[in-house]
Amino acid sequence: MAGRKVLIVYAHQEPKSLNGSLKRIAVEELSEQGCSVTVSDLYAMQFEPRATRNDIVGCLHNSEEFNYGVEAWEAYKRGGLSNDVIEEQKKVQEADLLIFQFPLYWFSMPAIMKGWMDRVLVQGFAHDFPRCYDSGLLKNKLALFSFTTGGSEEMYAKGSISGDIRYLLWPMQHGIMHFCGVKVLAPHICFAPEYVSEERRKEMLIAWAQRLKTLWKEEPINCSPEWYFNYRPRTASTSLNTVLGSNCI
Repeated sequence: MAGRKVLIVYAHQEPKSLNGSLKRIAVEELSEQGCSVTVSDLYAMQFEPRATRNDIVGCLHNSEEFNYGVEAWEAYKRGGLSNDVIEEQKKVQEADLLIFQFPLYWFSMPAIMKGWMDRVLVQGFAHDFPRCYDSGLLKNKLALFSFTTGGSEEMYAKGSISGDIRYLLWPMQHGIMHFCGVKVLAPHICFAPEYVSEERRKEMLIAWAQRLKTLWKEEPINCSPEWYFNYRPRTASTSLNTVLGSNCI
């Protein structure tokens, strides 16, 4: 899809990890399609995950009592956010597709990626109530969460010890992306690669490359509570577009 722009927000410490390989394949495949691909490598950038007073350049809106949400909103309106936040917002604004590549930490994304969400997707830029969910300010964009887990696929099945993997996706896909108006593609999940063979891990990478070839033809999921909590899948793999993988590689 020549002319499309993609931002990959990547959170892994090791370039030779499975996450690193998934990121590399996405860059290569999407670039071959004629897309313009930008990567925010959060660890390499030493991205600051903490939302602090340092994000506000110049005077505060209320110097008597610091409220980060209010101050970031006011700073955005007057162009007074820190340069690193502004740079990431420009990348988001230009992108047609956002890919988040990361290992699952404690049923969520790594702190450095959550900090990216906290600092970049501020009110006025990504949402501005009542302009949220289907009318969110980023409503013309797509997002895809590609991540690895430490547990097996069986551990994340409905009724299993870890609960349905879709329950974990609710705060990330619905509470963040959908809230900002972004349409969400089905996640790409890799379950526990430490416990599979090298050949199987290669198959995971091939499966990701194959999906990317037709990614622009996919329809977004029905980003509603029913999709997350009341669905009836054909199989776990077909309904979630899954392959096998892990959280540490």
